[in-house]
Amino acid sequence: MSLVFAHGLLLLMVLIELLIVHFQNKEKILWKEVIFNLNSGHIFLWILRGVEISAFYFVSENWGLPILSEWSYAMIWVFTFFTWDFCFYWLHRLHHKFKLLWAVHVIHHEGEHFNLSLGIRNSWYSSLTSFPFFIGLAMMGVPVEIFIATSSIHYIVQFYNHNSIVNKSGWLEKIMITPSHHRVHHGKNTEYLDRNFGGTLVIWDKLFNTYQVELEEVPVEYGVKDYVTNYDVIWANNLPFLKLLGFTKILKPKKLSYISIPKYLIVTGGILLFGLYIYFISIESNWTINEKLGLFTLTFLGTIANGGVSEKRKWGVYLWLFNFLFFSPVFIYSFKMYEPILMSILVLLAINSVISFVKMGRQMKSNNL
Repeated sequence: MSLVFAHGLLLLMVLIELLIVHFQNKEKILWKEVIFNLNSGHIFLWILRGVEISAFYFVSENWGLPILSEWSYAMIWVFTFFTWDFCFYWLHRLHHKFKLLWAVHVIHHEGEHFNLSLGIRNSWYSSLTSFPFFIGLAMMGVPVEIFIATSSIHYIVQFYNHNSIVNKSGWLEKIMITPSHHRVHHGKNTEYLDRNFGGTLVIWDKLFNTYQVELEEVPVEYGVKDYVTNYDVIWANNLPFLKLLGFTKILKPKKLSYISIPKYLIVTGGILLFGLYIYFISIESNWTINEKLGLFTLTFLGTIANGGVSEKRKWGVYLWLFNFLFFSPVFIYSFKMYEPILMSILVLLAINSVISFVKMGRQMKSNNL
């Protein structure tokens, strides 16, 4: 249940920051990018995170050495806190160095606006390429519960470090990776390229000569060179691998303005999808495998459809409508899932899909499409 509250708090903090940025700083919010950030890795990444944790548990239980067996619980905690962060530094640095790993990580850097939602933007495959860097902790016998708790603390710090409100953090700049340090990491400027790989502590960057302070005279330019704006979740997660394999002719189709669904429908749909994802976390340990598979499919198809709608594709609206007007009722009826929270989210998504379909129909009629 704590994970449910944690993810709900993440969403709330993202929305609060956007309101502050819009009303206090008078900045325009690019909602499509925010919704993509929220749903980029989404439920598929969550499933693979489970695979990562299961693999860690298996290695720790079966091949773990009794190195820490005589240590107190507190000592193991402290040890894991520092070594996890050390491992993450090298995980992060090597994901920038090797093309295969960069193909996984690049989606996070393609975000062109620095805010809390960027901290959620990740590849489907992030957990798969993370595990090899933590296998040493498993072989040393670090208990899986400490691994999960420690990594959660570090990921919360990393989420915070993507906020756009905090400028400098005083004496903390000398100890930890702050929003200022992490802005540098996301910069594509020559001065900032491949710097500040740390997750929580800044000591690793200083120790291995990758530290760079944010320069007042050099504003950070976010994003990746030659990036073409893309809200299609499938393409964003897989196109880097196609390019890596030499399929240079397989490019994302040109944007054809077939439809233009009102922004409020894309935004509310994306937020409701994140709510569905949080609900999945809440029931994961209680439902049967078939029930979880059904909800996973419903959420995953919704994520793909929402990306299609954002990209102005007719198929996105059709899939959105099919998912929440046909597949959703079938799922509820088949498994007798009449729980109030789930029903409320799915009803709102069904209403959203109908309105989107009507809007598309009117646009197509007026344009004689």
